[in-house]
Order: sequence, then structure tokens, then C-alpha cells
Amino acid sequence: MEMVLDWRSLGSLLATVVVFRTALRDFLPPEAQTLLRRFIAWVSAAFRPPHNTILIDEADGPTGGAINDLYDSAQLYLGARCLATAPTVRLHKPRQSPRPVASLPDSHTTHDTFRGVRVKWTSTARTVDRGGGSYGHPYNMFGGRGGGHGGDQRGLELQFPRQHRDLIHDHYIPHLIDEATRMRLKSRERRLYTNRATGPGDLDHHRLWTSHAFSHPSTFDTLALDPALREEICADLLRFAARRDHYARVGRAWKRGYLLHGPPGTGKTSLVAAIANLLDFDVYDLELTTVPTNSHLRRLLVSTTPKSIVVVEDIDCSLDLSDRNKKKKKGGVGGGSNVGGADNVEDAAAQLALMSVSPAAAASMAIELGYCTPPALRVLAKNYLGVGDEGCEDPDTVNALMAEAESLLAAAEVQITPADIAEVFMGCDGDGAACALRKLMGELRRRRDAAAATAVAPGEETTE
Repeated sequence: MEMVLDWRSLGSLLATVVVFRTALRDFLPPEAQTLLRRFIAWVSAAFRPPHNTILIDEADGPTGGAINDLYDSAQLYLGARCLATAPTVRLHKPRQSPRPVASLPDSHTTHDTFRGVRVKWTSTARTVDRGGGSYGHPYNMFGGRGGGHGGDQRGLELQFPRQHRDLIHDHYIPHLIDEATRMRLKSRERRLYTNRATGPGDLDHHRLWTSHAFSHPSTFDTLALDPALREEICADLLRFAARRDHYARVGRAWKRGYLLHGPPGTGKTSLVAAIANLLDFDVYDLELTTVPTNSHLRRLLVSTTPKSIVVVEDIDCSLDLSDRNKKKKKGGVGGGSNVGGADNVEDAAAQLALMSVSPAAAASMAIELGYCTPPALRVLAKNYLGVGDEGCEDPDTVNALMAEAESLLAAAEVQITPADIAEVFMGCDGDGAACALRKLMGELRRRRDAAAATAVAPGEETTE
């Protein structure tokens, strides 16, 4: 007998299903309904191919320890790839980021397809006891900060057909990490980190660094450096950044050390900012006077992220290292020495003094930043006054004043830092290049005359 399903019979079927469902709900106790739903789910699962599940927690350990980078990478990847059509998303906009970042809310599901294999992502959250005083990661963009005796431990579940396990482990997850890294580099907000002052009983031990947005405008084009030195530093940095695979191939840590020394105001801080802007690195400003022990110093250095600059400023003022050579110790400070192998805080600090780009001295390229030279003056005059650009007013007067200033600087008759010259130019903003250079010449002559007056001729004695 052939059965024909028309609209009338379909309506009768739906009405029967509704009556049957209502009867089950009204006459079966809740326990029986739960068992029935579980049985139906078990039967339906028996006809589905077997699946594997990967759990990715937001933080390592039940107490909310170090942040799990794979969790953040997965959320960032899903936000860019899989949530465009999702009915509900969580949005977060980092400061200075051009657009918000989407992530998967708690108890929601989305899907992704990789090389023809469909996978399922589910966001989870469970309440855990974090213990007294432990905290979650303070900078996590996708979850709240845990604290006190409890909090939510967020996570992601990745489900996929069991026969594609090798594809997921060996290719899909590395692909996810690579894509997330690329997206971070494209739109990330670079940070300036400063180590926290700690003391006895400090329970907030996960927050070794506090951070702020890093937006220093210094670049190699604006640095008041000799052009040859500027090109040498820039070439060395780019060569280092491009040779990460080479360092790994020869079995060396990917790090480069720089010692910046010179009088205050000669551009050391601006050079560090220019390096960070050139390489697109974060900056860690390590204040040694707040480091209580050598083990704490090691923890600070280990907690820094790849592609970052670790800076120790005014090392000669932070610690008294004048008698280091008198101390008996095994080994010494040299290229390739690791801070973790130092005998005490002072040894570690001395090694840190040899570097700016890595947490240990790798090759201490020493860079001396001295008083202003004629090439540096030309850079400052171009940046602040537009000297050399088309449309400069009164070029003959400007060129004559520049020549006179350069002659004083070249003969080393006057010692003045680039920062001092910049202050002179800033005070003449809007008055024109000639006016600013006249004021600079007045300052240069004043310093020259003062230096000559304080100099005592050989054999000459002062009388009352």
C-alpha cells in the first residue's frame, strides 16, 4: 500500500507528537524524563561516528595560574574565522586598537572547517576554588580576573571525528596558533611593562609586571645621531631580527645585547623607543632597586614574552658594583652568560647592564651617545625647524647660522646635548628657523665663554 503524505496527514502527525509530548511531561516524573532524554541521546550517539575532545583551559592549574596562550589564541582565531554569523558574541576593544575583537561567550558553540573536516568549538565555565590570595591573569582580554576563594575557570572544548586525530593535532592546532600570532602582530597594542615593588606578605605574586600602552613617537628617522652610526645600529637590528631560525639551527638563544652609555640627554631613551618601534617589540623597564632577591630577578626575566626589549636604566646608579672584580667567584660576565647562572643579584645586575634587547648579554655591542655633533644638529634642525625642506624662509640667513653652529660643535668648543638643543627649538615654535637658530647661537656662545672663563692657564694662580 502506497502512503501519500499530504498537508492533512502532516498536520495530524504534528498534533499527535504534541499530544504525546504533553502526556510525557504531565504524567512522567522529572527523574523519568531525565532518564528518557539520556537514553535518546545515547541511542542517537550510537549512530554517530566516534569523536575525540580536547579541553583547553583559560589558565594552567585549578588555582588559576599562568595564562594559557592556546586559550587566547583559540579565542582570537574563532573571533576572526567563525563568529561572523554567530547569534551571540563577546566584544572587547583593546585601547588604541582600530576595531573590537570578538570571542565566544560562555556555554556557546560554533563550528570550523579545516581541510574538509568539520570541528566543533564549545565555550565552558565552571566554578573553582582558587585558594586564598591567588589571582587569575590580570591582562586576559577574554575573561574576568579571579580573586578571593572562588571564581570561574573558563575553557574551550574542541570536538572532532576520531579518525582525523592526527590532522587536528599535527596541522589544525599549529595552524590556529600561527593565524592568531599573525593577527596579534597586525593589530596588537604594544605595551610598556614595569616590574612591581614587592615586599613580605605580598600575595599578588602573579602580577610581576604592570603595563601601559606604549606609543613613543621616536623613530630612526628622527634620532639625532650621526648617520653612519644610525645606519650601523639599524642594520644590526634588522639582521638580528631576520636570523631567528639561524640562532635555533646553531643552538644559541635568540638574543642580542646593547650597552648604551653617555651623558644624560644624549638620546639613550629615545634610541630604545626607536628600536621598539622598528622591531615592533614590547618594552620591559626593569627597575633593579625594587628587586629583593636573585630568585625574584630570575622570575621577572622568565616571565617576559618573546619579541620584547628588557631595559635596565642607570645601572651605575642602581647598585654599587665598583668592587665586583675583587670578589672571588666562578666564571665571569661575558657574552653568552645567562642571568640565571649569576651568583647573586649584583652579578645578575652587572650582566643585565650589558644588554637592552635580551635578558642576558649576548654580544654587548657598545654604543656611545655623546654630545651633539654637526650631523645630529642637522637632524634636529630638520625635525624641529624644517631646515632643508622646500619653502624654508630666509635660506641664506639659516644656512649661515647653521654653518656657524656646526663649526662650534665640530671644534668641540661647546658641549651641549641633543636634548638641550631640542629645548631651545621647542621654545621658538612658530617664530621661524632663523629666530630659533639665533637663540641657539646665543646659547652656544654663552657656554663657550663660560667654559673659557673657568679654564685656568698652566702656571697661572689666582690672587685676592
